[in-house]
Amino acid sequence: MAPEHTDQPFSHGLTARILVADDEPRLLNTLASLLRSRGYDVAEAHGGRKACELIDQQTFDLALLDLRMPEVTGFDVMAHLAIGQPDCGVIVVSGESSFSAVSRALRRGALDYIRKPFDPEELLATVESVIGKKSLLEAHEHIQMRLEKSEALHRYIVNSSPDIVFMLDQDGHFCFVNSKVESLLGYKPAELCGQHFRHILDDRDVTRGTLALKGPNITADNPRTLEVRLKTRGSRRATRHFEITAFPIDPQTWPQTWPHSGNTQGGGSGNGATYYGTARDVTERKEAEAFINFQAYHDLLTRLPNRALFKDRLELAITHANRGGQKLAVMFLDLDRFKVINDTLGHAMGDRLLQAVTHRLEKCLRKGDTLSRFGGDEFTLLLPSIHNHEDARQIAKKLIDALRAPFQLGDHEVFVGVSIGIAIFPEAGETMDQLIQNADIAMYHVKGKGKDGYRFYSDSMSIDTANRLNLERDLRQALERDELRVFYQPQVCSTTNRVVGLEALVRWQHPERGLLYPRDFLPLAEETKLIGQLSERVLDQACQDVGRWIQEGHTHLRLAVNLSPIQVEHPRFVETLMQQVKAHNFPAGNLEIEITENVIMNDLEQISQKLRELAALGVRIAIDDFGTGYSSLNYLHRLPIHTLKVDQSFVKAIRSGDDGACIVNAIVAMAHGLKLEIVAEGVETDEQLDYLRSLGCHQVQGFFYGPARPAAEISRTLGSTRAKAASF
Repeated sequence: MAPEHTDQPFSHGLTARILVADDEPRLLNTLASLLRSRGYDVAEAHGGRKACELIDQQTFDLALLDLRMPEVTGFDVMAHLAIGQPDCGVIVVSGESSFSAVSRALRRGALDYIRKPFDPEELLATVESVIGKKSLLEAHEHIQMRLEKSEALHRYIVNSSPDIVFMLDQDGHFCFVNSKVESLLGYKPAELCGQHFRHILDDRDVTRGTLALKGPNITADNPRTLEVRLKTRGSRRATRHFEITAFPIDPQTWPQTWPHSGNTQGGGSGNGATYYGTARDVTERKEAEAFINFQAYHDLLTRLPNRALFKDRLELAITHANRGGQKLAVMFLDLDRFKVINDTLGHAMGDRLLQAVTHRLEKCLRKGDTLSRFGGDEFTLLLPSIHNHEDARQIAKKLIDALRAPFQLGDHEVFVGVSIGIAIFPEAGETMDQLIQNADIAMYHVKGKGKDGYRFYSDSMSIDTANRLNLERDLRQALERDELRVFYQPQVCSTTNRVVGLEALVRWQHPERGLLYPRDFLPLAEETKLIGQLSERVLDQACQDVGRWIQEGHTHLRLAVNLSPIQVEHPRFVETLMQQVKAHNFPAGNLEIEITENVIMNDLEQISQKLRELAALGVRIAIDDFGTGYSSLNYLHRLPIHTLKVDQSFVKAIRSGDDGACIVNAIVAMAHGLKLEIVAEGVETDEQLDYLRSLGCHQVQGFFYGPARPAAEISRTLGSTRAKAASF
């Protein structure tokens, strides 16, 4: 405890004069005020240079110095004091806590060491204790007392140090090591003394560790510092990382017999010591650095390399392939239907699906291949050192097959496919960016052709891609500028020639390219996720037009609209569709939605539920392009299907003896057996129409009755009670 009085007398009846030096003004002022409150005569020095100036001008009994000061450090001030005022005591008040700094300060004559931030009472007690002892030093041999104080404090630091403190002889054998080595590595200090320090070095670091102490220019002021792995007792593998700081001992300033084994906890007396050092455990820091490095180069969800690491490995693989005249392949993988599953079941299930997909994909890879999560549901795969296209083809087939089986996510069984684009080095690109971009382009061509497959990049795709970018820009502007038009193709009763329905078909009135048909831009609309906005516009306009004709007396007129897989698979499909229909007061019973078999079979459970909900509301369901997909009697029987639409490719083949006619026969017979309506598409000739009538197919559409036309022309046609070919 600090004494109660405020005035601290010093020798000769005078108040002690104290120099306080620090480069932080606020800390300097606080420390000076604290000392003045106890009656000390305090001089403040902002920085080491000012301290040296005051030392030259005034006499001090005690100096409180910070070690880290710009230009002139605390060590420099201590050296200046040793020359100009050797009797002035020194207390270090610093944030510098490394053992080497503390040791160096004590060897320079510091009487005590206080670490920032300091406790005021503790600091005052230390100052008073040092001043008290200094008054005794005046009555005794001054230098000897300071040395004893320094050695005692050093001994205390060695005993309580969180680091391993050691001494080595000139051959590198331990001649002293403190007790910390036992708690950190499991060795007893006594058993290490006499052993060469390589005994605890990991085998991978032996050469580096032994050469470290042989380097030139190693001194107490320039110690050797290095990081090595040290073996724990009984283990051959390095289990902990240490930062070693070591320097030669100067026999003139460091007695060979210090520290004495009786006063210092540990093993050995230090006799014959040539090197002195510390070993600080930095394992936690190294593990943190390793984790940060992993985060920087890996995707934490799947644990796969991320985009940055993939690109690094691809650059290296390209360099090796160039040198060896070899090929390599880059694959761009995009999961089919992942967004639907993610939106329907939630992000947690989506994350589980990505992990499960990763697990399956990794089983298909060779040693040396790199699978990376590029972002979202996109993956990239590097296949180095392939011989030809067939090697890449086989891997692509394996990847597709691996994802065909359903995934079990909780109570849900889901299906997800994959579209793969492949770029071969050097044909499809000679740089990293070219290969990745061209694999991506090839993948989009797979998407445009129906997904769940693979394609190799070819030069013609680049032309398509350039056009695609321009077309995408124009399509976005078309939505803003209202350039989309809705045309209608009549569905006609083949026996009465009466219009029974209208199929809404979109057209794009492009300002430069004229009227564009769906095949020119709908695949792009699906790829760019613009299909939702586009379909909304079409349905809104169709509900307005056909709704008006229904109100004008054509009460049985049916509106048929095509829906994309993206729309149908959306979790809010039914709700969104019915909101649009109700917004126009359109009768649900007059609406027929057309979807393909593939959409149904991709997720039979989910789509079935949605179709039942729509059927319950009165909406009719038609299967478009029937005969080109699964043609499964099972789902036709189970689902609320009202109409089958025969694909025009079969209708065109209606000639005597053609297989197409046989397929039409089978489809019509199937529809009659299941009591479904049937519409034949693409009817162009009298022969086709007569044949379909003979089979009992009473609804047709096609150029025989004219192409799709704008609403104004359809409105005039509906003015007559019968639809004649000449009218269209």
